[in-house]
Amino acid sequence: MRVWAPRAEQEVQIELGSSREPLTAAGDGWWELGRELPAGTDYAFVLDGQGPYPDPRSPWQPGGVHGPSRTVDLTAHAWQDGSWPGRDVRGAVLYELHVGTFTEAGTLDAAAEHLPYLRELGVEMVQLMPVAAFPGERGWGYDGVALYAVQDSYGGPAALQRFVDAAHRHGLAVSLDVVYNHLGPSGNYLACFGPYFTAEHTTPWGDAVNLDGPGSAHVRRFIIDNALRWLRDFHLDALRLDAVHALVDDSPTHLLAELADEVEALAQRLGRPLSLIAESDLNDVAMVTPTGAGGLGMTAQWADDVHHALHAYLTSERHGYYVDFGSPATLSHALEKVFVHDGGHSTFRGRPWGAPVPEETDGHRFVVFTSNHDQVGNRGRGDRPAAVLSDTQLAASAALLLGSPGTPMLFMGEEWAASTPWLYVTDHREPELAEAVREGRAREFAEHGWDQIYGPGAEAPDPQDPQTAAAGVLRWQERGTGRHARIEDFTRELIALRARTPDLGSGDRRATRVEATPEWVLMHRGECVVAVNVGTGICHVPLPRADRHEVLLAWDESVRLEGDQLLLPPGAVVLAGR
Repeated sequence: MRVWAPRAEQEVQIELGSSREPLTAAGDGWWELGRELPAGTDYAFVLDGQGPYPDPRSPWQPGGVHGPSRTVDLTAHAWQDGSWPGRDVRGAVLYELHVGTFTEAGTLDAAAEHLPYLRELGVEMVQLMPVAAFPGERGWGYDGVALYAVQDSYGGPAALQRFVDAAHRHGLAVSLDVVYNHLGPSGNYLACFGPYFTAEHTTPWGDAVNLDGPGSAHVRRFIIDNALRWLRDFHLDALRLDAVHALVDDSPTHLLAELADEVEALAQRLGRPLSLIAESDLNDVAMVTPTGAGGLGMTAQWADDVHHALHAYLTSERHGYYVDFGSPATLSHALEKVFVHDGGHSTFRGRPWGAPVPEETDGHRFVVFTSNHDQVGNRGRGDRPAAVLSDTQLAASAALLLGSPGTPMLFMGEEWAASTPWLYVTDHREPELAEAVREGRAREFAEHGWDQIYGPGAEAPDPQDPQTAAAGVLRWQERGTGRHARIEDFTRELIALRARTPDLGSGDRRATRVEATPEWVLMHRGECVVAVNVGTGICHVPLPRADRHEVLLAWDESVRLEGDQLLLPPGAVVLAGR
């Protein structure tokens, strides 16, 4: 048992129940107990008489983030996935899932009961939102503070191992969302131990994580060891790295590049692919350029511009960051070139932004979506696209997503047009922090102009109210009824068609060409086309080499080929090819 605590000047003690034992200074800020503790032992550290504090590398916080840590034997699980070959994220169908609201129980074991359904739907990789221990029992997980622990209300570390094992048995890969760019405001004791943060750089959350200052070698090791542990000891297939643009690092080798190389080395040892997926708003292809070619080495990155272009085109929303999106030309640009802001002016940011993506860059390196936790949860009322779009618009959105050259991701319930909102929620027990969160959410509501959508006087729901979280729990009983059944059937058919049609499943952006007007969109994907009519009249869409096409899947059966044209009635969605 050891701990890095360079800020302890005189002594470090370990608290075991009602007793305390001194640790021995081992140099370079490390302190050692000299023995390992049995699994199931509760412990905490006392630094120069201050504390007790949980272990920075605590594997479990059963009493919450302010309580003692508990040791865990991660080798105790009898894994059944020995034949699992692994799955690279590129080209997979992803499904983002929030454990706390995916089921009524809100646990990993309850979520695992739906894995057969996800496999039957055609999902290939489950994208878990963060499970690192966070304050209280309700939350998104992005305010986690015990980065090595698994949230106790989700079931703790053993439950995550069971979930991954079960997913692999069903042929599903698992990616975990990890947050290294900041920690939450409650239960963050890292600064008591060492220089985990630095005032030399700032982020939207305050002082940046220390990646390049004094002591940063140990902080970087803390992060990299964490990532390797998830992949090795929990058998995860991928990690999604939250907001990597906030990992400010002026070192000769950026943390992401160092992490990419170590993950690749681990993949070689394990004999299965391991993926790193970055969330970045920099619009820079260097993120997914291999480290050997001078890039940061991420396997894939999220592409928000594709979401914004499609969402604004279908909804006509132009507030906030949608201000530069919504035109047919912008939609075509996003589907073909990924980044809309690729060096030109960004009105929302007030300056030029991004750089072009070389046409030879595989489209599968970009995770695309029409919904995700941010784009739904950060709306003022947490309303999903299904709340404002018609069934045919939802079908059009799904077809353009699943027919695109990107790596597609669905947000839980999207596939059946779930009626439940999904809102920002917290469970801070400190009254002043709870009130600050409420006030901050109300301020964001006003700053983002949500009153333009919801009307004058509209207010943000209280993130601390348990009913706000309860409202977002999926209603599984909706499946198979009304509009939900038809949307789900169409989504399933789209995924299946993508899987068996090479041109639709390809990431070749050079074989992708998009024509769009305010009424219709035609996306060429090799020998296939995806066509949608979002207008109110019949469209005759030109279709070169129409004799080489047949209808593969249609939302409206009245779609037909007429000579060198595709006749699309209002609301038509069709995929055609050979």
